[in-house]
Amino acid sequence: MNWPTECVVVIPCLNEGASISSVVGSVRCQLPNVIVVDDGSTDATVAQARNAGAEVICHEKTRGKGAALNTGWRRAIERNFDWALVMDGDGQHAPEEIPAFLSAAASSKTDLVVGNRMANAESMPWLRRQVNRWMSKRLSRASGICLPDSQCGFRLMRLAAWSMLSIETTHFEIESEILLAFIANGYAVQFVPVKAIYKDELSKIHPLRDTWRWFRWWWRVRRTFRKNS
Repeated sequence: MNWPTECVVVIPCLNEGASISSVVGSVRCQLPNVIVVDDGSTDATVAQARNAGAEVICHEKTRGKGAALNTGWRRAIERNFDWALVMDGDGQHAPEEIPAFLSAAASSKTDLVVGNRMANAESMPWLRRQVNRWMSKRLSRASGICLPDSQCGFRLMRLAAWSMLSIETTHFEIESEILLAFIANGYAVQFVPVKAIYKDELSKIHPLRDTWRWFRWWWRVRRTFRKNS
């Protein structure tokens, strides 16, 4: 595979002006094409991303991480890319680990490669670690497949597979929905180990609001997988 021409990096952003320039610059040393979807930032995210060489798509108002990702993936297809690598704009994903994703996709018939932080789980904040394990256990049971890190947003996805799915969520529950949708439709999923990088950044996840959104999605979708529950 000619990854520089076949794969684009999609980075959803909300107020990541302090880090996005460094992230885009480091990523472009691995893959030159980067699409940043700015989800209504009020800081210098847009200018910093453009100056670093990314194509920037702007949402006038904040619509959610899932909505930003879907915007980026649609643009990737418009630009005729076959694959999209998703990374966060706050530096939590290490660009030097990109080759592991590309290697996994090139050596197998995998349609979705997901980062697995759980070998280094002690580096994650305690609450995030516990919530991730709880969610991953339920998604694993529902799908019948071991999903060690269901919430990691560091992912490589074959766009032709994604385009066949009906993805409805627009916020942080999109990580869960994408996993179950790929599995339900017979697409291969693989995990690769990645670092768990956490600094002093504030999480964009709202503990009550986003937990409620996840449960609302889960109550609706679990009926599809009831036989495995």
